[in-house]
Amino acid sequence: MSADDLNASFRATSYPVRLHAGHEALTQIAAEAKRLGASRAFVICGRTVATRTNTIERIAAVLGPSLVGTFTEMDKDSSWTAVAACVAAARELEPDLLIAVGGGSVIVGTRVVSILLSEAGDPYDLMTQYPENAPAHSPRLTAPKIPIFNVVTTPTSAMNRGGSALKNDALDHRMEFYDPKTRPAALFWDAQALLTAPTELIRSTATTTFCGALRALGAENMNPLLEGNRRQAFRLVRRALPRIMDEPDNAALRVDLCAAAFLDNRSADDDLGRRRERDDVGARCYALATALHIRYQHVWQGESTSCLLPTVTRKVAPANPEHARRIAEALQINLEGMTPQSVAEATAGELDRLFEQIGMPSRLSQVNVPRDELALLANDTLKNFNANPGMRSDTYVQDMIDLLEAAW
Repeated sequence: MSADDLNASFRATSYPVRLHAGHEALTQIAAEAKRLGASRAFVICGRTVATRTNTIERIAAVLGPSLVGTFTEMDKDSSWTAVAACVAAARELEPDLLIAVGGGSVIVGTRVVSILLSEAGDPYDLMTQYPENAPAHSPRLTAPKIPIFNVVTTPTSAMNRGGSALKNDALDHRMEFYDPKTRPAALFWDAQALLTAPTELIRSTATTTFCGALRALGAENMNPLLEGNRRQAFRLVRRALPRIMDEPDNAALRVDLCAAAFLDNRSADDDLGRRRERDDVGARCYALATALHIRYQHVWQGESTSCLLPTVTRKVAPANPEHARRIAEALQINLEGMTPQSVAEATAGELDRLFEQIGMPSRLSQVNVPRDELALLANDTLKNFNANPGMRSDTYVQDMIDLLEAAW
């Protein structure tokens, strides 16, 4: 069977979501709530959104008495402490709609709130399990979920996913949950709400999207939906990201970045082989970057990714050299006469240049973390379902330490 035959045979999965973007998009919240038959909305946000913007007041003005409560203490990386407090507050009010207002942490936390308000059982039993000497597995969560609206303030890839992970300092890994029923019923890319986020935060979030969209272009035999979504996602973020710091009041750039994250997510839904054929470069960078921004409060996700990806690209050989060549081609690198190692080096060098251009770190030493804690970071990567749900080799932790040292 030829590659053309493979591309002509595919399946696609779509999840229902209604999207409102642009000026005064928030005015449509009441209509969307009515469409669902919801009359008891509960807003979840962080302290910054609650105290330094007028976004909650704008939502309250639209919803009127159907807004029954607000939780304003969701924190960075969605801690278990904050989520548990939110669940307790929401349970007393019996909401039939949850509205997340903020970036990825708020959106992720809200998904878990919906799960815990709906499912019976201990949260520690509902989360992904890591049995000794066996692959990880996520329990099936079958109860109907309270619907969610996401009002995004950053172009986060969390906006329309079904997986969630909470920071919990009492565990040696995050609390991970998966339930596609927690995907949003409606998304709002409101221009005014997007402009409330600091440009540095927008740049950080968009950098994460850029790295994910770039790595996705390495895949082979993409069906036409995958290819269209992935190429447009990369085109949008590649065009907008270098302009963010120079055009802080350009809401259109922020909407374009939201569209890039949305399209990249949509392509992941249609790529049925994505989790079976993991990109080792991307997986190791993701695991290390996640450990970094979870452990250190001052490190954002974009910075944790940019300071590691060039080194991981240099040091981790791709399972398929053609995957690496396609990524290099997306960066417009001339590959004539290059060996696989020179392709990796050229790609890493171009990433170094791009990150320097937009003011993002490309070395671990630039994000102010203790070098004597690299072994702790490496151990933090052991239980990360998105990076590797299966068994780890005996050399896994040492391999991660070596990558961290090389990235320093």
